[in-house]
Amino acid sequence: MSKLLSYFKKDILEAGCDEAGRGCLAGPVFAAAVILPPEFENEILNDSKQLTEKQRYELRPVIEKEALAWAVEAVDNNEIDEVNILNASFLAMNRAVARLKIRPGHLLIDGNRFRPQTDIPFTCMIKGDGRFLSIAAASVLAKTYRDDFMNNLDKQFPVYNWKSNKGYPTAEHRAAIERYGITEFHRKSFRLLEEQLVIQF
Repeated sequence: MSKLLSYFKKDILEAGCDEAGRGCLAGPVFAAAVILPPEFENEILNDSKQLTEKQRYELRPVIEKEALAWAVEAVDNNEIDEVNILNASFLAMNRAVARLKIRPGHLLIDGNRFRPQTDIPFTCMIKGDGRFLSIAAASVLAKTYRDDFMNNLDKQFPVYNWKSNKGYPTAEHRAAIERYGITEFHRKSFRLLEEQLVIQF
């Protein structure tokens, strides 16, 4: 039996929501919303950060097949620069919720804050992706779809090694920015270099 909980409020259709890519220097932030059936069980499903890449990709089709409804949405780097990463994360989650084919009665949001764009009641759950199956499922979808996006971008911009770092601020990624500059997919509002170097955008 999974140690994760099936629901927060019994007898209400809940959608778990989570995002991926908030801390990245490049690429969109992705978010997913997932409504699982009450009887859903899975031995492996957990916070996506606790899973291997192989486990995440094995879980994705299971979640998509067994969920009552699911959706994945993204907010690109230009929008992130306009509205800031926190608001972009909220926006991506709201977009995912809006695309669900079933309207949930309650939202479970991973994290401590949310700005809804609907009147659906919500509860924020700190470390919710390690506590509730629906949020864990959303974390897996958001992470794998974002990884797919960055793997694809890596083919165009191999010098940043996005297939490995997925746009996160690794030393290698920062060194590549220092050497080659930035792409149209980098977040200009982020501190892209460790040192306070001036970059001409």
